[in-house]
Amino acid sequence: MAPGVTRRVVLLAAAAGLGLLGAGLAVSRLSLPPAATAAAQLLPVLPTRPPNEVGRILILEYHRIGSAEDRWTRSVENFRADLHRLYDEGYRPVSLGDLLDGRVDLPAGLSPVVLTFDDSSPGQFRYLERDGEVQIDPDSAVGILLDFHRAHPDFAAKATFYVLPAAAQPHRLFGQPAHEHRKLRHLVELGFEIGNHTLWHANLGGADAATIRHQLASAVRIIQEAVPGYRVRTLALPFGAYPADLAVATLGEVNGTTYRHEAILMVAGGAAPSPFAAAFDPLHLPRVQATSAELDHWLGHFARRPEDRFVSDGDPAAVTVPQPRARLLRSPLPQGIVLRVH
Repeated sequence: MAPGVTRRVVLLAAAAGLGLLGAGLAVSRLSLPPAATAAAQLLPVLPTRPPNEVGRILILEYHRIGSAEDRWTRSVENFRADLHRLYDEGYRPVSLGDLLDGRVDLPAGLSPVVLTFDDSSPGQFRYLERDGEVQIDPDSAVGILLDFHRAHPDFAAKATFYVLPAAAQPHRLFGQPAHEHRKLRHLVELGFEIGNHTLWHANLGGADAATIRHQLASAVRIIQEAVPGYRVRTLALPFGAYPADLAVATLGEVNGTTYRHEAILMVAGGAAPSPFAAAFDPLHLPRVQATSAELDHWLGHFARRPEDRFVSDGDPAAVTVPQPRARLLRSPLPQGIVLRVH
């Protein structure tokens, strides 16, 4: 067989086996790009992982993205390295909303990861003004995610940003006052999610009900002023502090603005249960703080104990689990979901 034909066959087999979707990703004899370009878009060869959709899931918690690493800052270099590591180890982003809805739509053998960003600091989403035009800073978290997605189309640019609409600068809606509403709209247009983090990072642990309702409803009102009708589905607790009455944090209304939080995210706690597991509690969702030590620990844990890791079966309409772990499933499963045990 001629060398050119061999390359075509290899590329076609790789694309089919890894489930590339969309016409823009299709590879054919008629539209094959030059060999160097095609090779650059090949997906990694991943080890075979049996499906286990009752395994645990990483919900990663980032704060500042900046030039130097510290306790609450992930350096630009390390954030890029995190994405490469997740990609190479078979993790792909899913939105938090899809996780809550039980829609984990990934190719077989891959694992979901949820990316979250707290406190709306400038390094998460920054605009640069060049020649009278506004552009996304390629060294901000949003710019890095979009660039990584362009280079790796099967790694979706999905994340949830927990914003502070009335915080002191530089944390009020990403620190560029002239662009506050524009950024919120832009995030939604790009397919990212916006979550509630109170008005100014208020500690809800000792607050009375009226204060809690004011903090949460006012934050939703400001978000919806920028993005009319936007549905804020989740709350990340500042300091991880739960109010005495959990019901006040999940549902309330102030001056015509209603908030309804389907999930409440903790500030720590480790990997989260699968949405199909009996242990899944959306009002107490644990997260993994995205430090080098925590990432090493949890990615190492799943490498050593692959049976504890959520692995997709490639069919969003089914839940597939190993027989020994079927006892961990919730009952009933979401409507329309088929159970498969192997």
